[in-house]
Amino acid sequence: MLPDPRSLILVVTPTRERDTITTALRSFSESTCIRFTPQRRQRDFVNIQSLGGCYSFIGRRGRSQTVSLSRRGCVFPQIVQHEMLHALGFNHEQTRSDRDQHVRILLNNVIRGQEHNFRRINTNNLGTPYDYNSVMHYGRFAFSRNNQPTIVPIPNQNVSIGRATQMSPNDILRINRLYGCSE
Repeated sequence: MLPDPRSLILVVTPTRERDTITTALRSFSESTCIRFTPQRRQRDFVNIQSLGGCYSFIGRRGRSQTVSLSRRGCVFPQIVQHEMLHALGFNHEQTRSDRDQHVRILLNNVIRGQEHNFRRINTNNLGTPYDYNSVMHYGRFAFSRNNQPTIVPIPNQNVSIGRATQMSPNDILRINRLYGCSE
């Protein structure tokens, strides 16, 4: 029998940061049907560790799936939410299939090797609008190699992007739609 996709089993290794991580994860159970529970003997679990950087695979991998939340710069509620949304199957907002109607990507300004963070992909947007306020949206200078913008909102380039401090209503709506939670 496959585990319930709405229940993620967790191992949280960075003990000093456990309170911040737990608080950020609590926001999922307060607004969605996603539940995080401590790992006992289950074979499939998300292993939160303090490794080099902030990252996760996109989607569930099975067995031990690592989410890295480095003590240096990653243990903030919005980053915990961002990486857990990756583990739940969500991509960066600026890679959405409809992004070209909402942002202009300036790849010439992106650090070599980081272009994958900006490539448009075929996404299921779950009937939700593009969200400049998503916790999954990068800021305008993300991975800039020359202090020039890498993402410019259109048509209004003054729109704020990449400043979310928590999941947006659309982030929550997408989780609820993808996982069949009541909205």
